Amino acid sequence: MTDALPNIPDIMVESLARAEHLCVLTGAGISAESGLPTFRDKMTGLWAKYDPVSLATPEAFERDPDLVTRWYDFRVGEGGKHRPNPGHHALTRYEQWQRVRGKRFTLLTQNVDGFHQDAGSHDVVELHGTIRTWRCVRCGAAHRHEGEPFATYPPGCNACDEGILRPNVVWFGEMLPELAIERAHEAIGSCDVFVSIGTSGLVQPAASFGEAAQSRGALFFEVNLEATPLTAHVDAAVHAPSGIALPKLVDLAIHHGG
Repeated sequence: MTDALPNIPDIMVESLARAEHLCVLTGAGISAESGLPTFRDKMTGLWAKYDPVSLATPEAFERDPDLVTRWYDFRVGEGGKHRPNPGHHALTRYEQWQRVRGKRFTLLTQNVDGFHQDAGSHDVVELHGTIRTWRCVRCGAAHRHEGEPFATYPPGCNACDEGILRPNVVWFGEMLPELAIERAHEAIGSCDVFVSIGTSGLVQPAASFGEAAQSRGALFFEVNLEATPLTAHVDAAVHAPSGIALPKLVDLAIHHGG
C-alpha cells in the first residue's frame, strides 16, 4: 500500500503508471456522483408512477411516442442541471498524459449523458448511445438536442418533415451500435490494463468486458462505491466514490510514471 493513499493498492498505481493501453468502462455510478439520478432510481414528481424500464423499449415508443419522448426530454433537462465531477476530469487528465507519452487510452461508457465529453475526453465509445442526439425514425437524420425542451411531442423531423424523432439511445431489446461494439472488442483485445468504474457488473455485454480482457493477459481492476459481482474476479479493487478515488489514483500514477 502507498503511504500517501493507503486505500489504493500499489498494483493499481504501478499498472496505470506503465500501461501501454488502458481501457476503462464507466457506468451510472460515476455520473450519480454528479447528482444525476441513475436510470434505475425511483422516479419522482410527475414521473413517480412510471417504471423507467417500461418506458425504455421500442414497444413503449410505438405504443405511446408522446409519453416516451416527454420522459426522455425531461431527462435531457435533468442532465443539463449537472456537471462532470472530479472523477470525469481525472480520466481526461490521464488520457492527456497517455497521449503525451505516445500511449493509448480507450474510454467505454454505458452512460448516455455526455459528461465525459464535457470533461474533455476524446473519442468516447458510447455503448448505449447518447441522449444528446435524437434521430428520425423515417429518414435517420440526426438532430442535436441539448437546450430548451421540444415544442411538441413527439418532436418532428425538420429534415424530411415526415418522421418523428426518438432519442439516440439503445433501448431494451435493441442491439448495441455496431461500431461501438467493434471498438470495444478491439480495446478489450489490445489493452494491458482494464478498469471498471461505477458499474453494477450486471448489464451485458459490458459486464463481461473486464474478464474478457483479463483472459487475454490484461490486469483487471475495479473502482466502485461498493462490491459488485465483478469484485471476486478483479486483480484489485477500490471501494470508494470514484470522484475521490480516481483523482488520487491518477495523481499517484502520473507521479510514479514520471
